[in-house]
Amino acid sequence: MEFAQEPPCKKQRRELGDEAEAEATGMEGLPRDIVLDILSRLPVTSLVRFRLVCRSWRALGGDLLLPDAQIARTAVRDPFLVFHSDFPLRNQLSFVELSAQDQDCGHGRSKKSALLRKFNLPFSNSMPEFDVVGSCNGLLCLADLLYRETLFVYNPFTGDHRELPRSQQYADQTVVFGFGFHPGTREYKVIKIAYYPNPSRAGAGAGARRPRRVPHMQSEVQVLTLGGKTPAWRSLGRAPYQIDKRSSDTVVDGKLHWVAGPRRYRTSRQLVSFDLADEQFREVPRPEGVSIGRSNYQLMALRGCLAAVIYCNYGRLEIWVMRTYNVKESWAKEHAIGSYMPKALKQSASPMPFKSRGGRASRVVCGLDSGEILLECKSRALVAYDPKRGKFRDISLQGVPSYFHALVHVGSLSWIDSHPDT
Repeated sequence: MEFAQEPPCKKQRRELGDEAEAEATGMEGLPRDIVLDILSRLPVTSLVRFRLVCRSWRALGGDLLLPDAQIARTAVRDPFLVFHSDFPLRNQLSFVELSAQDQDCGHGRSKKSALLRKFNLPFSNSMPEFDVVGSCNGLLCLADLLYRETLFVYNPFTGDHRELPRSQQYADQTVVFGFGFHPGTREYKVIKIAYYPNPSRAGAGAGARRPRRVPHMQSEVQVLTLGGKTPAWRSLGRAPYQIDKRSSDTVVDGKLHWVAGPRRYRTSRQLVSFDLADEQFREVPRPEGVSIGRSNYQLMALRGCLAAVIYCNYGRLEIWVMRTYNVKESWAKEHAIGSYMPKALKQSASPMPFKSRGGRASRVVCGLDSGEILLECKSRALVAYDPKRGKFRDISLQGVPSYFHALVHVGSLSWIDSHPDT
């Protein structure tokens, strides 16, 4: 089932007649602040349908103050779960209300399963295969999966989308992306960190016959501020850290977060932030006595705090939360979750063609309002874990892809400027 984003065609409008356009509903005569108060209480799916009713309602729904008001009142409290699937053919995006997973389904006495709805991707011909860089403040950032050169910013509910300008490319480059929104500057930014071999130092010396076993790597940090008529990439110079090759949308306190690899005089890995306001990298204190390896961690925002998920042996995981940002002593282990095999995985032993997310048995998606932790198991099933009872429950959905990557998305009418190019 697809989600409708467009108004009725001309033929449908003629069949409906002009009465719908001419009939007054009373909404048009209300003061602006009252209309905003009413509309800001609606989920984005209802707002999109509201704007399709008639021209006058479309104008009311196009108020520039509505996106921020709706995000503050409704969207943040009732986000959506977006599923990205690249199996079996073209990439697809589908969604379901996250509150559908948060209902007390009787822990085994579930009601009718929620139905996933597909987004009609307007850029599918130009970028059929993509990776989700991140979701932030109502928008998705998507990158071409094959060459990592094409980038799109996309509001899946309104259909607004824009291809971003091309950035500087390097031969044999490895790219790390970041996507975030700073509430103070009110700017969306895309960060690209490129690592590439330096051809001038590819050999051990001028007369060397053998090339270096490990080529000397160069780096460059590029930033694109979205909005405006002619956005352009800006270079911030070399990257001060060797960032692990994972895109980031973990925004806490106006900063993106990654894990950086060992440096010349430091053998341990570090937590690194990039301030979206002053565009500076800084180290963030990590949990005391916790080992962060190349593939056994996950950074995320949990209840507005920076959290680190540490994946242990035999499918176990720990969730550490920094309760006061940038205070090392505030790190605390809040959850220790054991291994679990969902029924859907027990019934099928087929190989997993979807791109591996670190090869883990499970991945933390988010925390639910009920206090449960939502887990994605082997990109094929969703499970909710209740820390108080120590119990798991399988999540049943209609139309869920066979293989997927799930992420939390705040649904809104937001866009990078007031006149999107669609």
